[in-house]
Amino acid sequence: MTHKKTDEKKSFISEARRSQIVEAAIMTLDEIGYIHASMAQIAKKAGISTALISYHFRDKKDLMDYTLLMLLSDMSSYVLERTQAMVTPRDKLRAYIEASIGYHADKPTYNVALIEILFHARTADNVPYYKLDDDEENPLESELQQILLAGQEKKEFGAFNVRVLASAIRGAIDEYVFNRKLNSTIDPQSYSSELVNLFYRVVTRD
Repeated sequence: MTHKKTDEKKSFISEARRSQIVEAAIMTLDEIGYIHASMAQIAKKAGISTALISYHFRDKKDLMDYTLLMLLSDMSSYVLERTQAMVTPRDKLRAYIEASIGYHADKPTYNVALIEILFHARTADNVPYYKLDDDEENPLESELQQILLAGQEKKEFGAFNVRVLASAIRGAIDEYVFNRKLNSTIDPQSYSSELVNLFYRVVTRD
């Protein structure tokens, strides 16, 4: 029992340290970008030694890959929590769009870190991450398609190709996230409201 408690304490401390390092990595990415973000810069931001980071992560790529997974997981949890709290497909669709835009408004540094990794990190074969085919099911894409399917099954929505419309909705959301000129001139509430009204008209069209 004593060994179990000791192992649990070590695991808790290790996870806490990893979270501290990831937060420092996110802040560093936001401030100086992926190219200039070094293990030393991240260690300085975290207030720890570079050696301590190396104890938890092999190198910069390992840390950035872990950070990317944490960012994607955090974003999914944020959106799904708000979407799944709704009952009807119509309300779920609204919550999905509002939460997807709201996440990037609430956590701008996370958004910058995500973009920096996706557009600058590369595989061992020198392929940018944004060009990789995602073999794993994206929980946010899956949730959106399920909302649209449920709306059709319950006769709340009309007839349309679910994958096409889901792609259009995701594209409109991503446009706001990645288009600096757009998100710097239109506030997130106005943008999400316009999207909700637009896609309500699309899904309910005969």
